[in-house]
Amino acid sequence: MSSIFGNRIRTTVFGESHGEAIGVVVEGLPAGEKIDFEELQKFLQRRAPGRNLYTTQRREADVPEFLSGVKDSIILGSPLAAIIRNKGYNSRDYNELKDVPRPSHADYTAHVKYKGHMDMRGGGPFSGRLTAPLCIAGGIAIQILKKRGVHIGAHILRMGNISDAEWDNASVTADELYAISNKDFPVISDKKSNEMIDLINKLKEDGDSVGGIIECMSIGIPAGIGGLGSSSVESSISSAMFSVPGIRGIEFGAGFKAAEMHGSEHNDQFEIKDGLIKTITNNAGGVNGGITNGMPLSFKVAVKPTSSIAKPQKSFSLSELTEKELLISGRHDPCIAVRAVPVIEAVCALVLLDLWEE
Repeated sequence: MSSIFGNRIRTTVFGESHGEAIGVVVEGLPAGEKIDFEELQKFLQRRAPGRNLYTTQRREADVPEFLSGVKDSIILGSPLAAIIRNKGYNSRDYNELKDVPRPSHADYTAHVKYKGHMDMRGGGPFSGRLTAPLCIAGGIAIQILKKRGVHIGAHILRMGNISDAEWDNASVTADELYAISNKDFPVISDKKSNEMIDLINKLKEDGDSVGGIIECMSIGIPAGIGGLGSSSVESSISSAMFSVPGIRGIEFGAGFKAAEMHGSEHNDQFEIKDGLIKTITNNAGGVNGGITNGMPLSFKVAVKPTSSIAKPQKSFSLSELTEKELLISGRHDPCIAVRAVPVIEAVCALVLLDLWEE
């Protein structure tokens, strides 16, 4: 297995980037829920490669085949299994990489861990390609949560030194969250979208890449979900987020800025509004003591620059134990944060649904 998380709802992702297929098994989904397959496919297309000139040109339809757990669009309650067949890969680009590990990839560590037997073409099971089946499970979770009044959205908050507008994490609306999913480029500001695309195109010409910060928010979550220790909302989301390739950090609410604040600034004071208990600010990101407080859930994740760049890099030969220069060919995203936006939404939904069902 490549990834597994959840307690009541357990999600397992499997396969390799250049294998016959990649897939997911989800156990514990609530029986009787209906899946809108057209809506699910729209969600998967937001992550799919080859949709525009500023992402990888690997062409994959990413149409899932459901093997079990659903009939006539209804979730049965038995384990749901689905696969996506790989078609658009080119393994010839990876012939040299069998012996020369790519810097900042899992090539070397996987070689040591699995004694050289792991299929690492395209990154093998460590590839971002494995986020496609993750989005199948997460896309279904998003639909279930939406029926319960929970809405999730994410956008690129920062790419390099370019910052997008921010949502008000104390009063963001569902319309604001869903507006991103209707855009070709996942940012709030169209002006910043153009600036980020220009940066991506420049880096593509230079054979380089850039990282980013993704802001994710969810509204409509009732107070009381989560728990102590490893059952806390923060620890559950953090653990799951680090199963997404390329994630380098996470913060909730005010995050690291809280270290610079006074208690009088950071404390979220209470108010009663329209008969509901709310907080005036939301520096806690919707969570106190690991338990949701009814305010919007707010967190940010840092995404590393794409490791595969078209510049000469220093590496070594596994067989000869001599230093070598490596020049990576193939089709790669100049910024993996762009296609990671729906992945972050998907993982957030899976964790929230899992905690809700406990």
